[in-house]
Amino acid sequence: MVRPDSRSTCKYIFVTGGVVSSLGKGIASATIGCLLESHGLKVANQKFDPYLNVDPGTMSPFQHGEVFVTDDGAETDLDLGHYERFTGATLSRLNNVTTGQIYSTVIEKERRGEYLGKTVQVVPHVTDEIKSRVYKLASLGYDVVITEIGGTVGDIESLPFLEAIRQVPYDVGRANVLYVHLTLVPYIRAAGELKTKPTQHSVKEMREIGIQPDVLLCRTEHHFGDDVRDKIALFCNVATDSVFQGEDVDDVYKIPLSYHAQGLDTLLMRKLNYEVTGEPDLEGWHKLAERMKAMNGGTVRIGFVGKYINLQDAYKSVYEALRHAGYTLGVNVEIVKIEAEELPPDELRELLREMDGILIPGGFGTRGIEGKITAAGMAREAGIPYFGICLGMQVAVVEFARNVCALAGAQSTEIDSDSPHPVIDIMAEQKSIDTMGGTMRLGAYECQLKPGTEAHKAYGRDLISERHRHRYEVNNKYLPQMNEAGLVVSGVNERTGLVEMIELPDHPWFVGCQFHPEFKSKPLAPHPLFLGFVNAAKERMKAKQG
Repeated sequence: MVRPDSRSTCKYIFVTGGVVSSLGKGIASATIGCLLESHGLKVANQKFDPYLNVDPGTMSPFQHGEVFVTDDGAETDLDLGHYERFTGATLSRLNNVTTGQIYSTVIEKERRGEYLGKTVQVVPHVTDEIKSRVYKLASLGYDVVITEIGGTVGDIESLPFLEAIRQVPYDVGRANVLYVHLTLVPYIRAAGELKTKPTQHSVKEMREIGIQPDVLLCRTEHHFGDDVRDKIALFCNVATDSVFQGEDVDDVYKIPLSYHAQGLDTLLMRKLNYEVTGEPDLEGWHKLAERMKAMNGGTVRIGFVGKYINLQDAYKSVYEALRHAGYTLGVNVEIVKIEAEELPPDELRELLREMDGILIPGGFGTRGIEGKITAAGMAREAGIPYFGICLGMQVAVVEFARNVCALAGAQSTEIDSDSPHPVIDIMAEQKSIDTMGGTMRLGAYECQLKPGTEAHKAYGRDLISERHRHRYEVNNKYLPQMNEAGLVVSGVNERTGLVEMIELPDHPWFVGCQFHPEFKSKPLAPHPLFLGFVNAAKERMKAKQG
């Protein structure tokens, strides 16, 4: 039997979802973390993903969406991005657990004989391993661990996780555990009615598993009254004051204040036996709400040249980081999504000419690469603010090498291994690796900034640390030639000599970075590079308006 550290005083909240997927369990979990943190508690959010992949690192963005990278180099679920954006936490590989990780560990233990010849079973061996991941996080000194269970109640895949969290009260005491269930109250337009039956059946599924939800968060398009709340409470066996409305909002960052207004944080504190003294510290969120109302600085249009633009979640953190900058600068950021391979070069240039800024995000593979190179060239030639992230920096270097340094055929070896001028090349330590998962340059690395550059102005300091996810780098062999032609290396990793940032000095704002700054941007603390980029786009917008 796995038990937590007997000295631990941690409380546990488990967030599950029912009826349909994509209800927003990640946002709900992040909101709970935000609200409890505002009362002075130290919280940690955790995500359990029921898929058999060890992590999402090898999964297509069309399947999974964005891969969020932590400081310690874990490739994780995009919900960890929500957790970091809504709270003050910096997460790690302990905060995301998959079925693949659990079964890999159990099988390794069996091979080593750690089960002493016993028959290895889902209960207790798999469920014990799942619980151990919760208790290991709790042992780091948190007041509350909030664990989100991926998938929808009723799915076969999530059953071991639900059984594991059902057992937790037997280890720590029922008074130290809360089950929060996110469900759907649909509006049937033809009948003009809200329907509670899907919520009733979802809770019934939970109770058949052995879990009685303590709190219900009901997603709904329409506000419902006390009659609907009372009906849900009666048929789902919860107190009326434990039924909350997750009414649709036009911005997810309004959700913490919405739930606070309904008293969710006070109820959670009371149910966890924490004393509520005074008002929670939500000043930053109130100020953000005021800024949202007062955004009267116009609309900047950002040409977003990507590969997976038809999937909203593929570039989730980049989109959010742009919005964060817009809130601070008082402008709406309109993201004009441009599929890199769809438009002929002339049409692409004509479209980009109308933009206030051009951003090329990270990515892998050959598809659409020439369109991205064309976009970088358009930004350079027309003086349009440009921000290149990871691959976006690399295509800017390729374009500069071809059209300024006259290096015909310059390319990344990821795209053309026989390029006569491999200005972007695979890192030396990557050349002998033939597997995919978790083998890139991952996690936080330091970068020394060059004084006087846009990068240095944006950060306001000499040394920074940012998160990476890549295999290819600028080929230092070509740096003297490109430097002489005007390309400035504004950031390097001094230990490895790898180029981290480039920019063009005689340009309104042309910056590329090898890392992913979007992962560290928050609505209450926008990333400085996104602030710099959106501000430059704002200045172009104002100049065009005369």
